[in-house]
Amino acid sequence: MSPGPLFVVVGPTATGKSELAVSLALRLGGEIISADSVQVYKRLDIGTAKITPLQQKGVPHHLLSFLEPDEEFTVAQFQQLARSTIESIVARSRLPFLVGGTGLYIRAVIDPYHFPSHQGLDAVRKHLRSCVETGRSAELYADLQRIDPDAAGRIHPHDHRRLIRALEVYSLTGRPISSYWAGGAAPPPPYDLVMIGLDCTRSELYRRIDLRVDKMFREGLVDEVKHLLDRVFDSNLKPLQTLGYRQVIACLAGEYDLDTAIRLAKQATRNYAKRQLTWFRRDHRIRWFTLTEENSSEIICEEIIRYIYSKKNT
Repeated sequence: MSPGPLFVVVGPTATGKSELAVSLALRLGGEIISADSVQVYKRLDIGTAKITPLQQKGVPHHLLSFLEPDEEFTVAQFQQLARSTIESIVARSRLPFLVGGTGLYIRAVIDPYHFPSHQGLDAVRKHLRSCVETGRSAELYADLQRIDPDAAGRIHPHDHRRLIRALEVYSLTGRPISSYWAGGAAPPPPYDLVMIGLDCTRSELYRRIDLRVDKMFREGLVDEVKHLLDRVFDSNLKPLQTLGYRQVIACLAGEYDLDTAIRLAKQATRNYAKRQLTWFRRDHRIRWFTLTEENSSEIICEEIIRYIYSKKNT
């Protein structure tokens, strides 16, 4: 059986991936699967620049806004949901588009990532979180360096969420998490991949990020955060510690003023975009297209269409 098609659209935040994917899906008869680790949550709309129904232009979108902010969600769950959604799209004779900037979500779908069982997870996680909360994260990181130096090289000592996850996997399975990243226990999903990367110059990227952050605050990001906190969602929840939300929560707590929150949100988003580019640049399957003043998203869309058809005919 020949592999089914899967179009993947990636790139740093604020480059217009969602808009481009809608244009491509309209032209090619596709449906879109969001690969964004925060857009899976309801009520987090402005701060995630979540595509609106009007902007979707009738193109079906999947894996958007289906969880409450306090619900646990893992990469393994995303992998399962995304792959089953791809199957259902292909079964309808439509083309699936996997679109987003969360690199691990993308790789979990298109590569043979394998995730361990969750049996016994709660007790292990409680112990590891207790270690972090009592100031022993350096000890945990030293443990990770000893048992899985490959993972330690890719996880920052202060990235407590990923640190805990790596140690959870080892505690539950006796295998380092990097061995699951490597795969090899099963063949990759049967996808005929076309991977598109959207990029622009550093100055243009920063300009777009600044405009996006300004727009978020102008459209009511502060009120969105207030409503979330009014619904008794804990400000320490993982989705509320992401870009924009973290800065607004600190502002509301009196740590700094609104102008500082906006400035810090812009800087954090620029840093995140650089990390995204570093991640995606390692994947040589991606064909990159660069946005410039001359190369608008419409022109890029036409270039990508020509590229897709050229691959199809080779």
